[in-house]
Amino acid sequence: MKVFSRFFTGFLLVLSVFFVPNELLIVQAFTGTYGINYGRIADNIPSPDKVVTLLRAAKIKNIRIYDADHSVLKAFSGTGLELVVGLPNEYLKDMSANADHALTWVKENVQAFLPETHIRGIAIGNEVLGGSDQELWGALLGAAKNIYNASKKLQLTDLIQISTAHSQAVFANSYPPSSCTFKDNVAQYMKPLLEFFSHIGSPFCLNAYPFLAYMGDPDEIDINYALFQSTKGIYDEKTDLHYDNMLDAQIDA
Repeated sequence: MKVFSRFFTGFLLVLSVFFVPNELLIVQAFTGTYGINYGRIADNIPSPDKVVTLLRAAKIKNIRIYDADHSVLKAFSGTGLELVVGLPNEYLKDMSANADHALTWVKENVQAFLPETHIRGIAIGNEVLGGSDQELWGALLGAAKNIYNASKKLQLTDLIQISTAHSQAVFANSYPPSSCTFKDNVAQYMKPLLEFFSHIGSPFCLNAYPFLAYMGDPDEIDINYALFQSTKGIYDEKTDLHYDNMLDAQIDA
């Protein structure tokens, strides 16, 4: 469920939302659980070893990182904690254009740490579609395919899933939830991407952040609705569903 200045008093607890196709999945990642996004773009953050201690104390088993930093992967070795590693956006064009580079990346950043480090997923970029760099939009699918094919060649696909996380920027409208649609310029990239993920049994992933939506329109959105506090909520006439918090509405959208 996923991210900002990436560390807020130790950890930013977020929900990663995963929509899985109808097929039964044999892989272990992305299956109805909770965890944290572990980012390291901040000052005075704990070392990876201390992070492991904090996670165990908090009984958090599932972690997503935004790259494949070797110091983090080594710190998580032998811990039993499960990781989703990230292929940063700046690698997408190269990975899309060069299958050999994708194979090398998977070998050096994933296979080399298995099985001691429990890597269970690879996130291809982050919030690419709807972002400002449209060249990355065109590279996303190719990068996902090449990373998947590399994982398949290394016989890792039964262990590791490939997906990418989207932001709310991919939607033309998300209110009410039943009226949610992709933006026209996003849909032409989203459709083949979703077809590929459906083919390989991967989920659709969304970074859902109610407080960002509130910050974008504080005059129209009740802060209590964004913060799970008592509120009248909203009613979707088409589905006859009532939402008393924004996160539920974002997920349904």
